[in-house]
Amino acid sequence: MTPRGRRPGGEDTRAHIVEVARTEFAAHGYDRTSLRGVARAAGVDPALVHHYFDGKTDLFTAAMTLPIRPAEIVARVTAAEPGQVGASVVRTFLTMWDEPSRHERMLAVVRSAMSDEPAARMLREFLDQAVAGPIAEFYAPEGERNAVGASLTAATLTGIAIGRYLVRFEGLPDASVEELIERVGPAIQGYLGPRRPHAEADQG
Repeated sequence: MTPRGRRPGGEDTRAHIVEVARTEFAAHGYDRTSLRGVARAAGVDPALVHHYFDGKTDLFTAAMTLPIRPAEIVARVTAAEPGQVGASVVRTFLTMWDEPSRHERMLAVVRSAMSDEPAARMLREFLDQAVAGPIAEFYAPEGERNAVGASLTAATLTGIAIGRYLVRFEGLPDASVEELIERVGPAIQGYLGPRRPHAEADQG
């Protein structure tokens, strides 16, 4: 038996949680929304939210119908050699954007963020905490948080997305992935990680 007033599990319950989460994220932003708060608003046990969703990032991705899985992005980037961090970030980002199954939804998310401040705040907090932040912290010295590096990375990638896919600044839509990696990768490298592996730096 389920507690009085609480919904039992099932696909309808999952959909209800997603709907409530979308409202909670819109009202409070990514940072101030908690799984417990969503459970309370949805009238379900917090354990049920954890049953359906692997943390707040997963719930946000479902609520906003984002066509990405942040954990996969972070894992792919942090698997790169220290000197290839910037190149890996840019390649992963552009590959994600250029996949036909994701492209239109990514455009819709960015358009929404450009025209609506709450949506922009949600996207900004999400990118900082779930994507750029973990990547920046992975390469930062132990015990430090590279907040500036994470923000610069998120801002640079967002700017590329707007310029290449929405505003379509001259040259950007036709530039190859490899060209953009060559031009933007070193900047991201400087934001996030060491320019060279520590062993090479010691020899130099």
